[in-house]
Amino acid sequence: MSKNIKGDIVFRVRAMFLFMLLFAVGIVWKIFSLQVIDGEKWRKKANQTYVKERSVPAIRGNIYADDGSLLATSLPKYRLGFDPKVSLLNDKNLKIYEKGIDSLCILLSNYYGDKDAEDYRTMIATARDKKLSYILLNNDLVDYQTVKKMRRWPVFRYGKFKGGVVFEKVNVRYTPFGKMGYRTIGYKKDKEAVGIENSFNTQLAGVEGKGIFEKMSGGSWRPVDGGEEAIPVAGLDVHTTLNVNIQDVAESSLMKALQQYGAERGCVVVMEVATGEIKAMTNLTRTADMGYAETFNHAVLGKTDPGSVFKLPSMIAMMEEGDLDNKEWVQTGDGIFKIGSSTMEDSNVKHGGHGTITAQEVFEMSSNVGTMKLMLKYFGGKESRYYDYLKKFHLTEPLNFQLKPDVAPTIKQPSQWSKITLPWMSVGYETSITPLQMLTFYNAIANNGVWIQPIIVKQTKIVDDVQEDFKASQVKIDEPICSEKTLMKVRKMLEGVVERGTAKNIKNPLYKIAGKTGTSQKLIGGKYREGMYYTSFIGYFPADAPKYSCVVVIDNPRGVKKEALYAADVSAPVFKEIADKIYACDIQMHRLLDARKYDPRYFATQKHIAHTGDIKAICDEFGIEKQPQEEGWAVIKGDNGSLEFENQLNPKSKVPDLRGMTLRDALYLLENKGFRVNYKGAGKIISQSIPPGSLAVRNRVIGLTLE
Repeated sequence: MSKNIKGDIVFRVRAMFLFMLLFAVGIVWKIFSLQVIDGEKWRKKANQTYVKERSVPAIRGNIYADDGSLLATSLPKYRLGFDPKVSLLNDKNLKIYEKGIDSLCILLSNYYGDKDAEDYRTMIATARDKKLSYILLNNDLVDYQTVKKMRRWPVFRYGKFKGGVVFEKVNVRYTPFGKMGYRTIGYKKDKEAVGIENSFNTQLAGVEGKGIFEKMSGGSWRPVDGGEEAIPVAGLDVHTTLNVNIQDVAESSLMKALQQYGAERGCVVVMEVATGEIKAMTNLTRTADMGYAETFNHAVLGKTDPGSVFKLPSMIAMMEEGDLDNKEWVQTGDGIFKIGSSTMEDSNVKHGGHGTITAQEVFEMSSNVGTMKLMLKYFGGKESRYYDYLKKFHLTEPLNFQLKPDVAPTIKQPSQWSKITLPWMSVGYETSITPLQMLTFYNAIANNGVWIQPIIVKQTKIVDDVQEDFKASQVKIDEPICSEKTLMKVRKMLEGVVERGTAKNIKNPLYKIAGKTGTSQKLIGGKYREGMYYTSFIGYFPADAPKYSCVVVIDNPRGVKKEALYAADVSAPVFKEIADKIYACDIQMHRLLDARKYDPRYFATQKHIAHTGDIKAICDEFGIEKQPQEEGWAVIKGDNGSLEFENQLNPKSKVPDLRGMTLRDALYLLENKGFRVNYKGAGKIISQSIPPGSLAVRNRVIGLTLE
């Protein structure tokens, strides 16, 4: 009996073990089948449809110019998708599908042009047979106006739940002014991010939301209705200091010069003197197709030997250290200066040099030899003092400018100097510094010696509510970088450069420009290359009441004559063109008019001649009852609030009295009498070269002066 029980137990254990073994083998086989035999099928199925939580991007903030003009914004665009399963839900949807699908495919083919109608028909039918709930019809983005048109197409006109149309919204960055300020305003694409878009990405980006999405065929995702878990928070608006008009002027002027000289690259920065606000920043680089595009921010990142523009901090250091006077004599000799095995020359060495000239003329003529000799006199044996001045001038540390990355200037410590470092550095060699850093220093001279950190973004806002005011954290050093006496002397030097010196070609009668030309040989492969130049002009205007400072850099211009590639001929004219256009548009910079001369009461007492037809039209417009009685020309006189008209004779064979006439009326009279007319000035005619009453002779030249 016991043996039977024991045998029964052993049998059951073995049966159970065999069952467990078979069960385990079955599980292993199922796993193998799922992963290997049917793995591809199930992976495709999983890829085609599953649900997960995904982030929902926030609407990116806008970027504005100083006057509120929109520089960058996000616009909604749409991708067109379709749900083929909708037509299988009921007979009504099926009827909509069958009636309109052919016409719909024709419209899709005509609009996108990538497939014919039959290809679209096949694509949709295949997805419908597979019972897919979503397919992407085309990856191209369309605007909202196009969406409105598409919603009137067959099938689509019945909407999402009957027609199956799906418009996937995508926010796309848009710049209303096109490529203007492209590198400065910036962009974020692929792995590259630059400019304001990059440096202020945290503020612009906002806060992402969370939502439930369904993964569809082709790897696209579709939000599940009602599946939003956290609503995204829109980004802040960034308000810049950029001026659209000045930016446009800077870009067009720089582009024209680069094309003229076939230069490699160039940049322009315009800054408001009192505030440090950047009003324009443009950077252009020659491309492979010999065009120009904004591919690198040379103004902020382009360090190089600054050349003769660095003579300004050298002169100020000497004035502060040893009271250098503008009238101090310097022997420049034949324009050649040797220190050890190194030689420096003046630009006019072929003409015998400048000889003995004043310190003022050393600066005006940009004499390397004169500057070096003065530096050795004032700082020879105490080189560290010169470095201390450069440090005081904020030329040895980075600007901490808002556009990132920020680069530090390269100015060697005195312990690293050789015998030639002091003189060579004084004329802009053996240093490496950006155009923006040099402009900031010049701006301090224009700003009565007060150094102010440049700024390109003033505030971030939500509508009108200021979130962060960057002006509040802008660095401004109230203590001037030099004495008032030095400031007066060095301003005289800067004005002299344009009045009599290397930039006298940009002098104009309307307003004064102060500045300095800079031409340095390019350092390539550790050697300075003859005939390859880095040219610049830095200055401010109007010189007697500075409002704007500006730097213009044109790198490696090309031409027939080496002398035609210096800053005076290449960069300085660009500065003037920009300054002229800014001046013309800024009425506040114009000289005050003679108050008496343009007083209406004074104007009314002056002699004016006009045609009676014009006089009557004006009187009718202003309701003046008294009008000239005779036809022809009349003299208008006004006194004590009343008008008087006197007939003006115009004999056919005589020269008329033109004084008091407008140029238009005078030309009408004189050309009818056969005269050729020269004139100068603007306003009313105050004198004529042939006296009134003289015999009128055809083809005779008469000169008119207007004021």
